[in-house]
Amino acid sequence: MRAMAGLVEGKAVLVTGAATGIGRATALLLAAEGARVTVSDINEMEAQGTVTSIREAGGEVSFHRTDVSDESQVVDLIDHVVATWGQLDCAVNNAGIAGPTAVVHQVDLEDWNRTLATNLGGIFLCMKHEIPVMQKRGKGAIVNTASGAGIVAAPGMAPYCASKHAILGLTKTAAVENAALGVRINAICPGSTDTPMMQATMAIDPSVKKMILRSMPGGRLGEAAEIAEAALWLCSDRASFVSGEAMLVDGGAVAR
Repeated sequence: MRAMAGLVEGKAVLVTGAATGIGRATALLLAAEGARVTVSDINEMEAQGTVTSIREAGGEVSFHRTDVSDESQVVDLIDHVVATWGQLDCAVNNAGIAGPTAVVHQVDLEDWNRTLATNLGGIFLCMKHEIPVMQKRGKGAIVNTASGAGIVAAPGMAPYCASKHAILGLTKTAAVENAALGVRINAICPGSTDTPMMQATMAIDPSVKKMILRSMPGGRLGEAAEIAEAALWLCSDRASFVSGEAMLVDGGAVAR
């Protein structure tokens, strides 16, 4: 990892969904910027790869396997962070799944519930247990990963789209509730980004890949590292007056 400016030097940071994609890139960047990072994911094998990369670059890191849809596991995760680093300064709540690909009236209820429980319920549970820890110290920053699909429609991905729209409402509400308590809460809304989840989605059908690329004004997918830069800034003290924001990082896709 390249030497950075130390935007989060010494901060204890949690990143969920950090095994691959945007979560992995965010954990690596935060560590490169001087943070002490807790990597969390349900995919332990891939997450250990993130941990190894941080350690090999000289960063400070811990790992805790967590299913964010399970409240008891989320409680254990936050306890682990505090026990390991003595505090929790920032959290990037990034864990999520794509959910089923089907039009609304063909979505199976089990798939709907699973997607909402992971994407929306996971962020709710993480914030529920992160916020009190930050309130005690009178400061903290939380970044929730939403999506461009949290702002505009995503035909054929109703559960995903609904969960990402709801994340923005949850983020804004929590931001206002905590504005006088020193805890900033924002969301990032990535556009189509080159991650394993996106590659799996595009592999469903050649027409899906063409549709996604057509939606990108620059003619390319975003890179996970580009999304991570936004999360880093929102975690840093340079974003000290930013809260309740839904930051698009999408190469102009939603502006079309």
